[in-house]
Amino acid sequence: MTTSPMYTFAVPVFKQMLLALKAVLAQASAHATAHSIEPDALLQARLYPDMFALAKQVQIAADFARGVSARLAGVEVPAQAGQEKSFADLDLLLDQTVSFLDGLSAAQFAGSESKEIILRPGTPKEKKLVGQTYLANYGLPQFFFHVTTAYDILRHNGVAIGKRDYMGVY
Repeated sequence: MTTSPMYTFAVPVFKQMLLALKAVLAQASAHATAHSIEPDALLQARLYPDMFALAKQVQIAADFARGVSARLAGVEVPAQAGQEKSFADLDLLLDQTVSFLDGLSAAQFAGSESKEIILRPGTPKEKKLVGQTYLANYGLPQFFFHVTTAYDILRHNGVAIGKRDYMGVY
């Protein structure tokens, strides 16, 4: 049985990194508890004042995993309010995102490499991409940027995590 390369390079990759992020956030929560740090000190931490805080980085990573996969699979993008305020909230968001990804099949991605994807439709920033370009040159880089930034925020704030934690299980 063959599978769509678009599925292979999207869903399993998103899942691997989201599950690794989930584990890293659990370590961050434990670190906060062990060191009597208010969780918000980490959840609202950022690398630079004009960058998003940790919680928002995680929300955006989850948004990209859901949005990219849904558009390529031809299903509606599940809405999320983006109101997560705690490690438990982010954990639930990641669980819901992985559950959504688990509900997609490789067959839904068949032919998506040439499917037209329209970003920001009806706005001055509208951009049209074919599926392969959308995944390889937009979706994955955006996703990895936010996952990496979340990791970097935690590492910068003293959470004892490393590359193995970032990569997760593959």
